[in-house]
Amino acid sequence: MKRHVIDGVEVWEGSGNVFADLGLPDAEELQIKSALVGEIAKAMRRRGLTQQAAAEIVGIPQPRLSAALRGDFSKLSERKLMDSLNRLGYDIEIKVKRTRKALGCRQLALV
Repeated sequence: MKRHVIDGVEVWEGSGNVFADLGLPDAEELQIKSALVGEIAKAMRRRGLTQQAAAEIVGIPQPRLSAALRGDFSKLSERKLMDSLNRLGYDIEIKVKRTRKALGCRQLALV
């Protein structure tokens, strides 16, 4: 994170990943899961689904879906979240490309 002082006020510029800024392990994975859960929430609103109805469609117990919607992704894999979006009418596309860096990264682009 970069530190700036603007009009005497200290401002920190984030990295674009709040989980990394907080120093959490597996920050990339948490960011991806967060985005996937956000899309699940949008799909639920768009279709007017309750948590119970959505849980039945996606095959996740309602308490676990509720926990994910509140930010606890610990019991759901990226794969399960992607499968859930498939069941809610989303296509998932994975793109793999070479990087110029020594170590690549994982990102999610929502269209």
